[in-house]
Amino acid sequence: MLPQKLNEVLEDFTFITDRNERTDYLIEMADQFADVKVSPDVATPPYDDAHKVPACESEAYVWALENPDGTLTYRFDVLNPQGLSAMAMSVILEDACSGAPLEQVAEIPTDIVFKIFGKEISMGKGQGLMGIVAMVAYEAQKRLQNNASK
Repeated sequence: MLPQKLNEVLEDFTFITDRNERTDYLIEMADQFADVKVSPDVATPPYDDAHKVPACESEAYVWALENPDGTLTYRFDVLNPQGLSAMAMSVILEDACSGAPLEQVAEIPTDIVFKIFGKEISMGKGQGLMGIVAMVAYEAQKRLQNNASK
């Protein structure tokens, strides 16, 4: 089961069949990136490579901050100012996954990228975006394993 907000986003994208409309919607989301950007009290460049998304051409980074209730709040940075897709993906994931049950976040499949961006996305861009999704899910998986070993 995916986080409820992520299911809602995926459902929204099933209704967007026009490529230009999809692109415009994703650009609108990328415009909200400042809301999910990592704050200087969490990290400042140059960032630790442990937070760097592998295979992302836009040089994306992911942080998972623990909330008192055991859920996570996600923060991101995208160093390439042209990395609008990575920015949009970050906004979607922060909204859908921050505060969501870890068990649900841990199960997010990377192929949601194609449901959001469309099947015609380039291989390089797709790999980077799937890397962002994988890092978000990994952070939840890591916390679940730590909780299980306590």
